[in-house]
Amino acid sequence: MDDVLAVDLGGTRTRVALVAPDGSILAREVFPTPAGSSPTAVIDAIAAALRRISDGAAHAIGISAAGPLDLAAGAIVSPPNLPYDRIDLVGPLEAAFGVPVLLVNDARAGALGEHAHGAGRGCSDLVYVTISTGIGGGVISDGRLLLGRGGNAGEIGHITVETRHGLVCGCGYPNHWEGYCSGRNLPRFYAVEKEIGDPAYSTAEAIFDAARSGEPAARRFLEAVAVLNARALSTLTVAYDPARVVLDGAVVQAQADLLVGPAVERMEEFLPRPEVVTSSLDGDAPLLGAAVAARHGGSRGLFAARAMYSP
Repeated sequence: MDDVLAVDLGGTRTRVALVAPDGSILAREVFPTPAGSSPTAVIDAIAAALRRISDGAAHAIGISAAGPLDLAAGAIVSPPNLPYDRIDLVGPLEAAFGVPVLLVNDARAGALGEHAHGAGRGCSDLVYVTISTGIGGGVISDGRLLLGRGGNAGEIGHITVETRHGLVCGCGYPNHWEGYCSGRNLPRFYAVEKEIGDPAYSTAEAIFDAARSGEPAARRFLEAVAVLNARALSTLTVAYDPARVVLDGAVVQAQADLLVGPAVERMEEFLPRPEVVTSSLDGDAPLLGAAVAARHGGSRGLFAARAMYSP
């Protein structure tokens, strides 16, 4: 198969790459995601970067982007981290390049990337989890990506893990995994868990630094985090019965020794515990997954995406 183009569109930065069939990145460019008055600025910046790295060589384009997505229309709808109501990506890029373009949620793209080229390679039943600013995921079952009726299967950051504090997630509902254990929300969780006289921390990094230095309150707090992470991983196990869980995201990659083992130790074993590993793709799982989607997804939309990938 030929090389394909991949895009990972984020709220802060956008990455584009020319990707070979074996997952090798042949060319790459990273630039700040435009935040202008019109979504056309985003499309134009992506198109210009793709032209610079491809020289017209690729036969398809895959786009990884945070939702909500309208896969049938090839658009991002009301993205929380971009100042636009809607960004129609697939149609304009297909018109500009004359090749098929396929849009996929960034966490689902991460699952595809790990399955094809990373820690999920050779595993037909896996769950990909990214813990960063938020928490997202993707599920590979019997070798295929689960999408659900609207392409949103795998929104695992919004499973319930706690009911004592009632912390409200960014989605507007309480008690979700993301509302407690994401990088953005760990300091808020710490504030309601800490005892009188304990120090306050404004960032997740400060909490982890304190724990590493032996601060008792921070270490006690990470035990509470381990309990919630274990509940979430246990829920994923009974929901999907994966053979492997691949953990990724900035928080996990920076703090794996403090987070992974303690959570795994506390997992329930109603079903056999899956192997829990960290990503080996240095943050490129969504980008490589976009390439997988482009290579195996056919043309646009949800219906092509339902049969997106089988090894």
